[in-house]
Amino acid sequence: MTRYILLRLVTMLPVLLLVSSVTFVIIDLLPGDPAMAWLGPDLAKDQQLYERMKTELGLDQPLWKQYLDWISRTARGDLGISIRNRQPVVQAILERMLPTVELSLIGMVIGLLIAIPIGIISAVRPNSLFDNLGTLFALGGVAMPPFWLGILLILTFGVWLRVLPPSGYVPPTQDLGANLRLMLLPALTLGTGLAAVMMRQVRSSLIEVLAIEYVTTARAKGLHERATLWRHALPNALIPVVTMIGLQVGRLFAGAVVVETIFSIPGLGRLAVDSIFFHDFPMVQGVVLVLAVGVLVSNLLTDLAYGYLDPRIRLSRG
Repeated sequence: MTRYILLRLVTMLPVLLLVSSVTFVIIDLLPGDPAMAWLGPDLAKDQQLYERMKTELGLDQPLWKQYLDWISRTARGDLGISIRNRQPVVQAILERMLPTVELSLIGMVIGLLIAIPIGIISAVRPNSLFDNLGTLFALGGVAMPPFWLGILLILTFGVWLRVLPPSGYVPPTQDLGANLRLMLLPALTLGTGLAAVMMRQVRSSLIEVLAIEYVTTARAKGLHERATLWRHALPNALIPVVTMIGLQVGRLFAGAVVVETIFSIPGLGRLAVDSIFFHDFPMVQGVVLVLAVGVLVSNLLTDLAYGYLDPRIRLSRG
């Protein structure tokens, strides 16, 4: 298993290089001048000062040379300095990481709490009224954009009913109750799309497992239907679901960019959006790199959990 983990960590490097290089090229194609953004419109009129700033930022070098310099600094743990607020990128990312991680985790929990019960009931009673309603919910959850659902939740619970705060963020260390109230609507927005996908996966996987011979044999021996479901069918049906959870982490991070902006949550997603508007290219590059690492690590943890649940995979990995 240790050898497998080391191999997976090594294979992450080419993926990170690909992600960072593509991001670097796209950022370079975006309109805006980092040197002018750093100096401001008045100081940028001084041509000498402007050229000196371009040299300090490395913008006078070819793009490939800028990328290699960035790779060299990143390997030493230096992601550069923010153009917008002159703050080290690493420090800014660490300050904004907690809200994004908290939002993603709560959204994941809400999605699973919705998806697993609905998926189980739909699989046990296929083609029933409940199953058809679950299918309708899944279609609606997949089709509805997060920004539209977020606006509807704000209008419903924050403006009309006034039972939950519409936006803002309070750290859990400062006031846990206020933090959970503020995070409920954005987490529900993020978790609904996940629940729609996961519910269909739970349903299809459980229906497939319920038709396997060992489940039929358990029923033939007189084992109670509930015991057959919980002891034999469900543990095996959830193995593909674990894999799907890992694949949905990237979706959670992508959704967090929109949700954090709508609900004014100071996380990595909002940091990336603000940095793009302010042409803060070092910050954008750093945020993308951190999110890519998060997705790769979550996929690795998912594979390890998959191997733990299925002994055949664990034994094949050594």
